[in-house]
Amino acid sequence: MDVVRILESASLLVPEGVATDNDIAASDVWDHLAHDEWEVALSLLQELGDGWTPPAGFWDRLERAAEMLGFERSREWCRWRGDEARVGVTRAELVLRPAGETFRRTPVPGAGVLRPMWDIGHRMQGGTPDLYIARVWVEFAPELAPGATAPVRLLPLTPVRWRHLAPGDRITLYETAVAGGTGTILEVQPPSTCAGHAPWP
Repeated sequence: MDVVRILESASLLVPEGVATDNDIAASDVWDHLAHDEWEVALSLLQELGDGWTPPAGFWDRLERAAEMLGFERSREWCRWRGDEARVGVTRAELVLRPAGETFRRTPVPGAGVLRPMWDIGHRMQGGTPDLYIARVWVEFAPELAPGATAPVRLLPLTPVRWRHLAPGDRITLYETAVAGGTGTILEVQPPSTCAGHAPWP
């Protein structure tokens, strides 16, 4: 299947009436596809994905198209969103401790590479924190420097353990035995009710 057909099939999943903040709709995607503007069409479909709750199959299509076009970060973003459709969305405001207070001297990479442990409130016998792994995607920036603050998206390895969290809850990041940062939960959404792969047309 070629890129055009993949993007067309993804646009067919967008409900009528869904539009971006700039009033871009699925019909605009078709206009760009008609002129072989595949990169623009892909970008618009990613924006449209924020205006509703797409099934994972929508993001799977965009991931495949981005891979075929050679857009690595876009491919990773679409894969991330597809995973969120399957396991749920967790967003937080993350504050990293300054360089010199922890082992980290370099910025946290933004595109879901880092897999730190988190104290999310669970305790083992004796009161020791029970830590859980979650990948980190820094929103609106390629990285997050020590001492800086930014909204992040978290993709837990064991999502069911995170279901108790709610906006305002505090969590703590660990890359070593020393806390590397703290997060305040901004948003928690359950998995999409239609998170399965929609059939190809």
